Amino acid sequence: MEKKENKLQLELPAEVAEGVYANLALITHSQSEFIVDFIRMMPGVEKARVKSRVVLTPQHAKRLMHALADNIHKYESVFGKITEPDAGGNTIAPFMNVPPAEA
Repeated sequence: MEKKENKLQLELPAEVAEGVYANLALITHSQSEFIVDFIRMMPGVEKARVKSRVVLTPQHAKRLMHALADNIHKYESVFGKITEPDAGGNTIAPFMNVPPAEA
């Protein structure tokens, strides 16, 4: 019996293919979803702008976490350890976890 391979076909529109730069992410969650806001902060500008929002189920959020960890491990095995710069007294982390809103 011949086994059919399921191949996922992706369409990548040109406006999405160029990507979005973000240097801050805010993560929050409810019982049913995780919300990740990717933000671009510019020096000297008081208002940061959300460039993209991704909403995930808890299961997909966990899969994403594992996929990122796996890719970081692969990256570091080729290019060396990723170092995090000193925050220099800044209390705003480049990626932060925001507690869920009170219900």
